[in-house]
Amino acid sequence: MGQIHIMDELLSNKIAAGEVVERPTSVVKELVENAVDAGSTSIEILLEDAGLTTIQVIDNGHGMSAEDALVSFMRHATSKINNEYDLFRIRTLGFRGEALASIASVSKVKLETSDGEEGIAVTIEGGHTVEQRPGSLRKGTAITVAQLFYNTPARLKYMKTIQTELGHTIDLINRLALCYPTIAFKLMHHDHLLLQTNGRGDLQQVLAAIYGVANAKKMVYFEGQSNDYKIYGYTTIPEITRASKNYMSIFVNGRWVKHYTVQKSLIDAYHTFLPIGRAPISVIHIEGDPHLTDVNVHPAKQQIRLSKEGDLMALIEKTVHAAIRVKMQAPEVEQKKKKFAQSTEQVNFWKNIDYANTPMAQFGDKPRAAVVQEQQKDFLMPDEPIKARENSLTDEETWEQVVNRDLLSNTDNSEDDSTASSIMDESQSLKQQEPFPTLEIIGQIHGTYIIGQSMDGFYLIDQHAAQERIKYEFYKEKVGQVDAQEKQALLFPLTFHYSADEAMTLMELKESLDDVGVFLEEFGQNTFVVRDYPTWFPKGLEQDIIEDLIEQVLKNSTADIKKLREAAAIMMSCKKSIKANHFLDKPQMERLLNDLKTCENPFTCPHGRPVIVHFRTYEIEKMFKRVM
Repeated sequence: MGQIHIMDELLSNKIAAGEVVERPTSVVKELVENAVDAGSTSIEILLEDAGLTTIQVIDNGHGMSAEDALVSFMRHATSKINNEYDLFRIRTLGFRGEALASIASVSKVKLETSDGEEGIAVTIEGGHTVEQRPGSLRKGTAITVAQLFYNTPARLKYMKTIQTELGHTIDLINRLALCYPTIAFKLMHHDHLLLQTNGRGDLQQVLAAIYGVANAKKMVYFEGQSNDYKIYGYTTIPEITRASKNYMSIFVNGRWVKHYTVQKSLIDAYHTFLPIGRAPISVIHIEGDPHLTDVNVHPAKQQIRLSKEGDLMALIEKTVHAAIRVKMQAPEVEQKKKKFAQSTEQVNFWKNIDYANTPMAQFGDKPRAAVVQEQQKDFLMPDEPIKARENSLTDEETWEQVVNRDLLSNTDNSEDDSTASSIMDESQSLKQQEPFPTLEIIGQIHGTYIIGQSMDGFYLIDQHAAQERIKYEFYKEKVGQVDAQEKQALLFPLTFHYSADEAMTLMELKESLDDVGVFLEEFGQNTFVVRDYPTWFPKGLEQDIIEDLIEQVLKNSTADIKKLREAAAIMMSCKKSIKANHFLDKPQMERLLNDLKTCENPFTCPHGRPVIVHFRTYEIEKMFKRVM
């Protein structure tokens, strides 16, 4: 007798359920997607014990006839594709015909549905139909899944806590609500309302329901189109960011997908507006011919392939960047092939501003003199808090290009390249010079750059980059010498909540976190408290620093202590350094340069950008045609 045989249908359904039904969220996903495909305008999801006990999905879609209701639980039963060619033009969320059969094989299912003409109620346990009877004539479908994995107890061992499993489902429904603002979603857990949208088609209202009204108001609408794709959506202005990319929702032809390249294009669209390591809250809808997408590449259908991907990424970056730039009211710097290519319009923009008397947007309603007077009293060095004015002009690279273009605007085109090259060469050569040049302070421009002169020309010092370097070396030394004597107790301990797997990771890496000054203490299930912190942590930023370091550990699931210390030093040095439009008096500028002289490397900031640029006397005279 042969050893190869055909598996029983129930056994094969259980095996298929291993791919389709991973956790309660998988069941919710399949049932809600079926409701969406049925043309529903209202969908309710009711959960008990995060779905492990009961999942109920009620919709007002077109429903099913009695015949279709019975056939729907058979494997590969579908109404959405008829032949192989339909695979290349899929417009529905479901199409494989595996979901209901897989769910029914590992749970107890009750289905009540009606197409408006006849109604039927069906009960299925473990894949076997145990009851069928006439049902209500209410058009739509109500399906209840109870005792999930009751006949496959081994699967239950891999379930996380109730909070974790519920978190996955909330995230899923949030994404579906963002994908379909014309559908009214309602999510309940033990009679507790978790999410409710009105289904009026206003995407910003859905964003407000999920992320809060304050964040929704600070989101920018964008829209663009090419020959093959149309995109639209919302993204936050740069002041609203998150450490995780999980807040970026991508939808392709009405399907939530995970796509690294689209995420990267969204972040690249912010250019220098976005802080390093941060991501915006974004929702992007991508529409195109179904022939351009292949959704049949992953069991969960969350990974897809896109044709003409390069063109789409360029469209996303261009469209989103333009929307953000308009919202930020930032001048556009035209990129040309030549180094320091001139942009006459932008140079004139900055030239024509009367900084002394004009109340600018960056200063609120106050003239420059009032801002200077207000800021003088707040200037302190690394071991003390710095109350620097936060504003939108933190793009040091853009300011540097503007300043250099302004300085070079009187030269011939034939000399632009050579002069710019000379400046860059000088900047690079500064790294090799010893000692740090002795400078006479002349003043400050744009509230950002300090001007100093010497016998061989003058220097521009980026005050933000300079203080970053000073603080970086200060914190780099401190973070490697965490001492019990340098701890300071908190009046009110800080509390941090994480999922079960994240909590386990943190406990495994607790010693590494201790080495950088993050002293976690267990405080209940998946909860930690911090009761004290190093005295040299930046005042007012203790919680932000601790959260960022923990997020970095969780992101990598490991803790290289050397890299962690480096990241901590860079993070703390950047967060409270002087920003643009912070006006200093002469003693403050002299103090900053004296501290910079003591640095091991005073010529670059921790991110590798130059701190100081040298303009030689010869080059200045050459620009004014005093020498040949």
